[in-house]
Amino acid sequence: MMRKKKRDIEKIYSNKQFAAKLRRWADAIESGKPFRIQVANERFTVPQDAQISLEHERGKKEEELEFQIKWPLQ
Repeated sequence: MMRKKKRDIEKIYSNKQFAAKLRRWADAIESGKPFRIQVANERFTVPQDAQISLEHERGKKEEELEFQIKWPLQ
């Protein structure tokens, strides 16, 4: 099996694009289906049993909220 390269990117979307992705993701979660998404020209599937968490960070000049979705590689 071919190993995928390590990757750590951040992609900024418009509010409209982000809302559309969230709606598709929420629909997949509610229906118990995997979620297909493309980020920075790479398409992948988030399995239905992925672990979902929220992370909140607060600094002196900004706050950050991250939606984190993790699953084991197969």
